[in-house]
Amino acid sequence: MLDAQLVLDAAFLPALLIAVLAGILSFLSPCVLPIVPPYLAFMGGVSVSDMQGGTSKARGKVVLAAVFFVLGLSTVFLLMGISASALGRALGPYQDWLTKAAAVIIMIFGAHFIGIFRIGFMDREARFNTGDTGGSALGAYVLGLAFAFGWTPCLGPILGAILSVAASGNDIGRGVGLLAAYAIGLGIPFLLVAAFFPSLQGVMRWMKRHMGRIEKISGLLLWTVGLMMLTGQFTDFSYWLLDTFPGLAAIG
Repeated sequence: MLDAQLVLDAAFLPALLIAVLAGILSFLSPCVLPIVPPYLAFMGGVSVSDMQGGTSKARGKVVLAAVFFVLGLSTVFLLMGISASALGRALGPYQDWLTKAAAVIIMIFGAHFIGIFRIGFMDREARFNTGDTGGSALGAYVLGLAFAFGWTPCLGPILGAILSVAASGNDIGRGVGLLAAYAIGLGIPFLLVAAFFPSLQGVMRWMKRHMGRIEKISGLLLWTVGLMMLTGQFTDFSYWLLDTFPGLAAIG
């Protein structure tokens, strides 16, 4: 029989990939995607027209601001990962129950996105007033912190799912890894838009037109992950990964 630690290691890889995808889906959510261009322009101290023009000076300012913005939101998400993992470690004796509870929560979040029912407070976001902090790296970092905190209710279904997975384990390092992967998935699109905004405007308009479909895909992903956790299929998938890719046994 395969060592339980190897199964856990293999299970961590698909969890990381899911966390990255969850971050991307969060970027595409209705409360994030529409505000990306004006947010980036404000943080860079330029106008949206300057971004559309694609001048090297405007692009440099916006990319620098985007980097510090992503660092700010990543700081908050990493702290969340530490907290969720610490909670999971404290509740170690109840790990099986915690995993099942996390699975049910994830499935509820998935149903919210699919549209089976709506969770009211998750359709709202609290926006913090950080003052006139545009045009500076420090200001962009502060806005990143505010974004991570202020948009948490809106990002709640997806972010909550990743936090639930982090809490269902008892390893702080892996919990931090999951939230880092989520931050990467959410942050890289910000950087891409900052660097290539003129070329991506058509893609962003297409995404806005298909926002409902994107939400349903997000919900289906969450519901499937929750079901796999609840039925133990995540572990079965881990065995399959180890049998198919033996090199994964070296991870961890």
